[in-house]
Amino acid sequence: MPKTTKIPQVSTFRFLRHASEILKNPLPFHTENFKRHGDTFQLNLGFGKSVIFSRDAGFVQYALQKNQKNYTKSTIQTKDVAKYVGNGILTAEGAHWRKQRKLIQPAFHKKQLYKLLGRIDEAIKTELNRIKTGQSVDIFPVFNDLAFQTVVKSLFSSAVGADEINRLQHITEATQKMLVRELRQPYKGWWFKWSGQIKNHTDLTDEARAILIKLVQQRRKSNQKHDDLLDMLLEARYEDGAAMSERQLVDEILILFTAGHETTSNALTFTAQLLAQHQDIQQRIYEEIAEIKAKSTDLLGFLKGLTYTKQVIEESLRLYPPAYFIDRMNIEEDEFEDMHIPAGSRLLFSIHEIHKHPDFWENPLIFDPDRFAEGNTLKYSSHYYPFGAGPRMCIGNNFAMYEMILAVAEMISTFKILKKKTPIEILPLITLKPKNAFLKFEKR
Repeated sequence: MPKTTKIPQVSTFRFLRHASEILKNPLPFHTENFKRHGDTFQLNLGFGKSVIFSRDAGFVQYALQKNQKNYTKSTIQTKDVAKYVGNGILTAEGAHWRKQRKLIQPAFHKKQLYKLLGRIDEAIKTELNRIKTGQSVDIFPVFNDLAFQTVVKSLFSSAVGADEINRLQHITEATQKMLVRELRQPYKGWWFKWSGQIKNHTDLTDEARAILIKLVQQRRKSNQKHDDLLDMLLEARYEDGAAMSERQLVDEILILFTAGHETTSNALTFTAQLLAQHQDIQQRIYEEIAEIKAKSTDLLGFLKGLTYTKQVIEESLRLYPPAYFIDRMNIEEDEFEDMHIPAGSRLLFSIHEIHKHPDFWENPLIFDPDRFAEGNTLKYSSHYYPFGAGPRMCIGNNFAMYEMILAVAEMISTFKILKKKTPIEILPLITLKPKNAFLKFEKR
């Protein structure tokens, strides 16, 4: 048997000593450990619990693609996240996940998404019109509402009221904040449960379910077709000809709300800030838009022509990946290179670190969309994971990219983002969120 190397250890004492700063932002703590111990280390949390952190891109490929059958999602998603969003495509595992993925995948095919472009574009324009010029604006709430409204319009067309939308958005964000507290402070699990905080938030999820069930039942009774995502989900059939149960349908919709708006709003906010810092890149987007509009007014043609805008978003996703960690747990014991991975190990792969690793990227901290020029995306495929990789790659990656490209194009064709000199701040929660994203705009 080949000799294995023991994974470097970070003690429970060091973890607890830095607990307060980890709660606010764990990334500096992890970066320091990577610098000390190399691309993979084990963090001991106490009470026999530990997590293996890695920024080894080869290890990511091995777990997500080459040996993906041995690496399942950890209890973070299958249990912790699932109690707030249900057992849908994001949190499910095994045969149930495969069954749901096969059923839902056609709804996110490019040809189906093209039918939604008009609704997506309408939602984007409505929300961007809220931007006030000549004053400092916190852009994150604008993009947060934009992304949520885009999901709503794509799912339900216009058959949902503002009060219901606002309530669903509040619940989605409140449950995520509670989940972050549970994951960052595992030693307080007893208190969260005893004090009723977990129950209060699962009650909120039940309220969201009730709202969605009402919307689904109204659609069924109406007998009207809207060619939106809800129609596609209602019409989807398993191999035996059966439709999704109402509970399963609601689980999938909850996940679309949570995953479908959260990551997009974060990415758009970071992109806007990067464009404020790089006026020359902003100008190149504006010139690309003008050139395409002079040739065609077709929305699909416009979208496909925005190649440089797409590069800008890809580079933004590299620097600020919303899904900045990917979690896995191995079913059977395993070895990767010279490391022994005991069965049931909890692993967190740092996409945030891989996307900035100097072994993979030239000038990794520099915002350079030209690195993703046509033909170069494949060059980075082994260490670029904005939407994950392998069979569990994000099912909504095309939807998200179309939405972001159209949103950036609409924003830059309507406004000039004034120069931003202050650093971009981050708030790592379940996703990598922006903080203090204040920008100034002027009409073009």
